[in-house]
Amino acid sequence: MNDILKNLTILFVEDEEKIRTSIANVMEDVFKKVIVAGNGDEGLKKFKKYNPDLVITDIIMPIMDGLEMAKEIKCISRFTPVMVLSAFSQKERLLSAIDVGIDKYLIKPIDIEELFDAICKLAKEKIGVASEIEIGNGFKFNKTKRVLINSAGEEIGLTKKELAFVAILAQRIDTLVLHEEIKQSVWTGEKVSDAAIRTFIKRIRDKVGANLIKNIPGLGYKITTKDE
Repeated sequence: MNDILKNLTILFVEDEEKIRTSIANVMEDVFKKVIVAGNGDEGLKKFKKYNPDLVITDIIMPIMDGLEMAKEIKCISRFTPVMVLSAFSQKERLLSAIDVGIDKYLIKPIDIEELFDAICKLAKEKIGVASEIEIGNGFKFNKTKRVLINSAGEEIGLTKKELAFVAILAQRIDTLVLHEEIKQSVWTGEKVSDAAIRTFIKRIRDKVGANLIKNIPGLGYKITTKDE
């Protein structure tokens, strides 16, 4: 299996527990991390929390279906590839998937080899080629290696939490990331005060400069490529 897969975090959304468990168990031997969800609403929440590199989802699910979830995910992070697995092959569903921006569509029942071949191809096309994204002020973020690189091509030394913070902003360029999402992603399961977050941001700005990370008072932070 391609080496790039070893560095990827996958979100797998499937409402049938037996299918979800069996496929996830196989995935865990291939990917860096596998996150599972039982419906679109849970999947969307886990996407916001964990920022996976690739999403694989069923369509027909309770509470929120796969296409609704995919549409929300594409609004948050348009570069994140989404693969749909479905027992339906009707033209209308295929067209809906195209409209949402689905990157790959496989028909159930799923052959495991076919699934991994499709994931590998999608990773090469959508992640491997575009692993480095320009995020402004001469900086680039490598999504596969999860490192921040300056204009001289040097990696910026960031702590694990600092890197998690930069990663969530870099993967959502021009999109506001709310304080609550930042807390959940960077300080999972920990309590952190607003004052501690401000001190934390100051330390990062000391390393990357004051202009890369924009503060939206009372709401959150973002990295923007647009003049404001």
